[in-house]
Amino acid sequence: MRFYLTTPIYYVNSTPHIGHAYTTIAGDIVVRHHRQRGDDTYFLTGVDEHADKVARVAAEQGLEPREYTDRIVVAWQEVPRRVNATNDFFIRTSDDGHKAFVQDFLQRIRDNGRDDIYQDVYAGLYCFGCEAFKTEDELVDGKCPDHGTVPEWIEEKNWFFRLSAYQDRLLAIYDEQRDFVLPQFRYNEARRFIEGGLRDFSISRATQTWGVPIPWDPDQVAYVWADALVNYLSALHYAPGENLERFWPAVHFLGKDILRFHCVYWPALLVAAGYERPRQLFVHGYLNIDQQKISKSLGNVIDPLDLIDTYGVDAVRFWCARQVTFGQDGNVSLDSFGERYDSELANDLGNLVSRTTAMIARYRDGRLARSPGPGAFDAEALRETIIEQFDRYDITGALESIWQAVRALNQHVETTAPWNLAKDEARAAELDTVLYDLADGIVAVAVALSPYLPESAPRILDALRQSQHLSLDRVAAGVADAVDGIEPAVPLFPRVDAPAPAA
Repeated sequence: MRFYLTTPIYYVNSTPHIGHAYTTIAGDIVVRHHRQRGDDTYFLTGVDEHADKVARVAAEQGLEPREYTDRIVVAWQEVPRRVNATNDFFIRTSDDGHKAFVQDFLQRIRDNGRDDIYQDVYAGLYCFGCEAFKTEDELVDGKCPDHGTVPEWIEEKNWFFRLSAYQDRLLAIYDEQRDFVLPQFRYNEARRFIEGGLRDFSISRATQTWGVPIPWDPDQVAYVWADALVNYLSALHYAPGENLERFWPAVHFLGKDILRFHCVYWPALLVAAGYERPRQLFVHGYLNIDQQKISKSLGNVIDPLDLIDTYGVDAVRFWCARQVTFGQDGNVSLDSFGERYDSELANDLGNLVSRTTAMIARYRDGRLARSPGPGAFDAEALRETIIEQFDRYDITGALESIWQAVRALNQHVETTAPWNLAKDEARAAELDTVLYDLADGIVAVAVALSPYLPESAPRILDALRQSQHLSLDRVAAGVADAVDGIEPAVPLFPRVDAPAPAA
């Protein structure tokens, strides 16, 4: 099976925060899981450089837009590297290959014989934070509800896409595929928007110069959403690699603030240009602090790189997947980060590995004998459960399923009390079985956790002298090999005494 997943491409008008790392981490967890299943995968992330707000920030700093983006993109390229994301390509909309593809894409729509592109004058309120026009009904006290800014009045002659002509086709897509947009309440939201009637939208800007020139009217540049959305397709046509087009259609991960553009505009544009619609779109909520979306403009950001420096990358990945149900809004805090780290990573998992390896070293001189027993949990059932949950992109639910196995293993230690068995030579075989079941269960858990904890999972397997093979088939009973040389493991998640980084 082929599996292609994308994150939204991020605006480079400022530096990254945890909200950006959140989507990239979630995407990487899902992609790593699909690799475990043997799927042929492709993972794309990157940045949107042509937004007008990027040009404005550049001007404020006395820089040309390209000079500004070349400088700041370094910080954005660092994020996937630091969070251990295994993206196959990092796209910049300033790439020549992308710009050429956008021009071809828009030309295909204009040439499709249906008059889908026409020229008209647009006048309306425009939020530069959203890069979108706003109606009076969408404003709160005259301001954009997401950015708290007053939209500016814009009036200019543009090229338009006849979105209104695609209302019935979009509704048919939604009827044909009831899971086209997930979670279900986001599907309902997108469908209601379509049913409410679609307005044509501008695909060009006459007053901007920073962007992709319209091929038949080079005095105008493509509107940011007629440029940025196309990245999901353009990358497959110019990124290094052979026959990358085979990966289309994609699964798109996106935040709820850009639902309309991805779930309505994008499939319509694809149909108009003669391409297959996306495979699925998953819309996640916001990470909030004190009930407010994390935002540079609000000054309530958490720097993901600071967290990594303090706690390690696996702890950040774990927290992102664990703290907030993926798909929902949720409040986060640095206190919650420390609590999860101490109680679950250090205590539940780290202590389990330390205790098990220490008991094997102490009671059996480091030798693990194959002596399968009933086990502490049903590993095969766990594998089937997490497959089903990942197929719904429920990465939080899948992690909870795995953590139930971690808890079951800890309970197994307390119930069987190996320290008591070790005192009775007549119960040597029983002790061997208990220790094997613990080690075997930890191997299955480590493999299942590897998409979340890509650094720690191999360390767990190494501590038990087990194969580093991470196929999901190893989430099963009886996978641990008999080995020698097991020693007490060093702490996987050492206590962090340093104060948490400032928000």
